[in-house]
Amino acid sequence: MADISAKDVAALRKVTGAGMMDCKQALAENEGDLERAKDWLREKGKAGAAKRAGRAADQGAIDVFLDGSVAALVELNCETDFVAKGDQFKGTVAAIAKLVAANGGDDVAGLAFEASTVGEHLTQMSATMGEKIELGRVARFELPAGGDGALDAYKHVQSERGVIGVLVEVGGVSGAKAAELAHELALHIASAAPRYTSRADVPAEEIERERAIYDAQTREEGKPEAALPKIVEGKLNGYFKTVALLEQGFVKEPKQTIEALVAAAGPGATVRRFARVKIGEE
Repeated sequence: MADISAKDVAALRKVTGAGMMDCKQALAENEGDLERAKDWLREKGKAGAAKRAGRAADQGAIDVFLDGSVAALVELNCETDFVAKGDQFKGTVAAIAKLVAANGGDDVAGLAFEASTVGEHLTQMSATMGEKIELGRVARFELPAGGDGALDAYKHVQSERGVIGVLVEVGGVSGAKAAELAHELALHIASAAPRYTSRADVPAEEIERERAIYDAQTREEGKPEAALPKIVEGKLNGYFKTVALLEQGFVKEPKQTIEALVAAAGPGATVRRFARVKIGEE
């Protein structure tokens, strides 16, 4: 039997919201494997489907930068919120976002920053502030030259610093209508946290994993065997409405899907891509 530590139990509780004893049992039943324990709790109806694993470095700040045809998002991680909401820390992540927009995001640590590089500057900040400070996730979108579409960049501020950042690119529409659509989508994505643009983008292995969990859940509930396929498909459709942007209800008008919102902008309107980063989430 695997050795189940209090730390393991606490980690599972954080990402599932399940009770302490349920988490301990889940880990024991699955030889201490966190991922399998998460699925086991869901199968037993003791955990939410939308919980995400927290990052070890769960403090930091996010900033975004938008300049016409280019948008960038940068996450900077640290150990405490005290450092994260400081002016120097916030100023640094904002400056790096501008650098990424101008120079690309392939080698952010090597970009020139003041009298050194981004990587060297962060090392110096770590030494000065007495905390581990490291570059987190980075995203950069650029519109195709001479093409249609629009970009938007949104930052949600909480506790005096950016905690959620979103980039969105729309296509098939231009001008003010495209800019308005991109902005509405950015606000929605920040709130609703989709993971994919459409159900077609969800990996097949993820769909099968969800299907297996829903099948186990339904059997656990004692539903008739003949009814299982329909119930499982219904749960799977509900899952797609959670993770696929186009199938979600618009946060400002839940009865309207995002797919309908995009279609209303024009017959060729599409969501080309998006990125969403939240401090403390993978």
